[in-house]
Amino acid sequence: MLPAKQTRGNRSQKERFAHQKRSRAEAERATRATLETLAERLAGGEAHDLASQLPRELAHALQLPDAGIGAKLTLDEFFELVSEREGVDLPDAAFHARVVIGVLTEAVSMGEIKDVRVQLPAAFAQLFNVENEGDLPEITS
Repeated sequence: MLPAKQTRGNRSQKERFAHQKRSRAEAERATRATLETLAERLAGGEAHDLASQLPRELAHALQLPDAGIGAKLTLDEFFELVSEREGVDLPDAAFHARVVIGVLTEAVSMGEIKDVRVQLPAAFAQLFNVENEGDLPEITS
């Protein structure tokens, strides 16, 4: 039998692992929901162009059948769709979408981000104003 200290340590390690696994699944769900919704908002081949600069696991979310349809979504509607797809409440979905777009902005070329932004209404510009540190800027609709 293991000493009590080791048992607690193992349990703690298992709990940390389980938490990390849940966190990773939540991050993947948020990323997928945001990218799928963005892909629907973009028109033509822009979603494909964006996908070409991302790893395959992420690119897939930009290449679904509704990608490139140019859905005319407001920023609020965008957040609502992300919320629905991600299965979280609206404030959490809006926060997650902002973080995902912030990471996307750092992951692909500035030229590609400009191409994406050209297709989005002015209100969407706030999504791209995420800084590397500190609080996210407030979204105003």
